[in-house]
Amino acid sequence: MKNQPFRERLRFALAGLRHAARAEKSVRIQIVVFVLVMVVMALLRPGPAWWGLVLLASAGVLATELVNTAVEHLADHLHPEVHPSIRIVKDCAAAAVFVAVLGAVGVGVALIVHWLLTK
Repeated sequence: MKNQPFRERLRFALAGLRHAARAEKSVRIQIVVFVLVMVVMALLRPGPAWWGLVLLASAGVLATELVNTAVEHLADHLHPEVHPSIRIVKDCAAAAVFVAVLGAVGVGVALIVHWLLTK
């Protein structure tokens, strides 16, 4: 599996994204929120720096959600029973998503405040 051509690695990544979107409601929610955020961005028409910040924050949330999904699937596969150590791993992965969402919300609030103050 190592040293695959870029096209193959891209295919693997897209397959993972497809699987997560089909299997995980939270990933689907994040994708819908991302689309809505892009619509709002198109309406507000902020500057390039704001586009960069919002896209980076959105990508961070989705990437963290995908890692959380991977950790949960692996943990459930390796140890299907509830185990205190596995619970901690899964809780920490979920907390990472929560922190990423808080950061993205912070960017959104800053953008709205900026937009209101410049109008």
